[in-house]
Amino acid sequence: MRMSRLFGRTLREDPADAELPSHKLLMRAAFIRPLAAGIYQALPLGQRTMARIETIIREEMDRIGAQEIRMPVVQPAELWQQTGRWQAIGGELARLKDRADRDMVLAMTHEEAVAALAATEIQSYRQLPLVVYQIQTKFRDEPRSRGGLIRTREFVMKDAYSFDADEAGLDAAYQAQYGAYVRIFERCGLDTVAVASDTGMMGGKEAHEFMALSPYGEDTLIICDGCGYAANQQIAAIRHQEPSVEPMGEVAEVPTPDCTTIAALCELLGAPPQKTAKAVMFVRTSGGPLILGLVRGDLELSLSKLARAVGTADLRPATPEEIRATGAEAGYTSAVALKNAEVYVDESVARARNLYGGANREGFHLSNLNYGRDFQGTVTDLAEARAGSPCPRCGAAMREARGIEVGNIFKLGTRYSAALGATFLDAEGQQRPLIMGSYGIGIGRLMATIVEQHHDDRGIRWPESVAPYSVHLVGLNLEQPEVHQAAEELYAGLHAAGHTVLFDDRAENAGVKFNDADLIGIPIRVTVSRRGVGQGLAEVKRRDAEAAVTLPLEEAQRGNWP
Repeated sequence: MRMSRLFGRTLREDPADAELPSHKLLMRAAFIRPLAAGIYQALPLGQRTMARIETIIREEMDRIGAQEIRMPVVQPAELWQQTGRWQAIGGELARLKDRADRDMVLAMTHEEAVAALAATEIQSYRQLPLVVYQIQTKFRDEPRSRGGLIRTREFVMKDAYSFDADEAGLDAAYQAQYGAYVRIFERCGLDTVAVASDTGMMGGKEAHEFMALSPYGEDTLIICDGCGYAANQQIAAIRHQEPSVEPMGEVAEVPTPDCTTIAALCELLGAPPQKTAKAVMFVRTSGGPLILGLVRGDLELSLSKLARAVGTADLRPATPEEIRATGAEAGYTSAVALKNAEVYVDESVARARNLYGGANREGFHLSNLNYGRDFQGTVTDLAEARAGSPCPRCGAAMREARGIEVGNIFKLGTRYSAALGATFLDAEGQQRPLIMGSYGIGIGRLMATIVEQHHDDRGIRWPESVAPYSVHLVGLNLEQPEVHQAAEELYAGLHAAGHTVLFDDRAENAGVKFNDADLIGIPIRVTVSRRGVGQGLAEVKRRDAEAAVTLPLEEAQRGNWP
């Protein structure tokens, strides 16, 4: 491809709204252009790079026996209504009506469609196990699209789906996808870590996210360097102390004026935070009893864990008036004698003895509160893991890291198959729902994340496996016939040797051409100039090297790089 004919032009300045390096560089290097908020168009350089990523993905999916299919983006709402996601998902799901006034959706994922397809095509256990995949457009009406391709509304995704007769089959399919993902990201030049994650709107019993470590990542990861435990902070566990054997004391009311925080309470009483119970109240936006979450005072309550325990993410903090309606008082709340409220108790509180907690009366707390005797509730994991928290496996202090999610895998079980009648006859002739898994990789996000990990102050540094071209041929002094001829011969020779070449044949000066070559980031730059041609030489420079080397034109033409 000649740059004089390339659709798209490089930009000298960063876009005003770009914050992440990948957003800035992919825009400046003419890989993408915005069409609307969170909606991008791929220019030829971006399309070529994504096509190479897709080739790697297809090879690894085919390697584990997955079969490629194609499902529609526009889907009937009935499928989503049958699985309950029509009601459970908010504004992120784009809803529309067709000309016959039928409800339709723009799919953000394809579990419903593939389960409906499986219901028509799978009848017997003899057809199992089965894995299908597609590379297809999705639409999720993100309220906070950001970071260029990192978080968009329209995106292309590889989504795969496994169908099995039993849990052992699902485990095997899950591990096969896990291994394929490791190979995909390694081949794309990405450094990733797999972490346990929340199943979220997908449902199911187990999920992992593949995270590329980056200071710009949206997700906080909790990692133990001692034993390798890793999880998204949303579900990361911590090791709790053994249940206390301290004798229970007698409950007493303690005056605590102006002590509406744990810090103020501890200062007044001279007590450590771990001897207190922290109460936080929430309201379901859909209505119903208030929610009280209790954690030990030295810990923080994880809203994502509480939402999972409650069964909905549609929670907001309760107002003081709503808190009083339960018989409590803001700043002095406890689980004792609450009305019309559901109580969820973290294990740290359930294992402790003789805690200080609110008296549900302004200016007073209670001493010697104990779970089971003085208050009840559902015991679950509510504490947020943070840097320094003890690892749930080995007890070592864990650390925090930031990551960009580039892939996810889910064990769905029978949630979608049972709802949509996707069943099979087992060996005994019994009708059973298919056991499913779901596995996704965002193509554009993966391309952007590669840039996040592979760039410098001059531009992108593409790994060879995904670069839009293998060689960037820069022609200088092309107005001179002998230089022009040498450049054309080199261009043709490199093609004949099997290389893909971006040939900068523009009437620009050397500084512009070299800056654009560094910005675009193709792994090999070959320069033909008047001086070099006079000596029968070409200059070859790797994008990740500081110095260039010279080669005879014949060697450069064959692509024999040092």
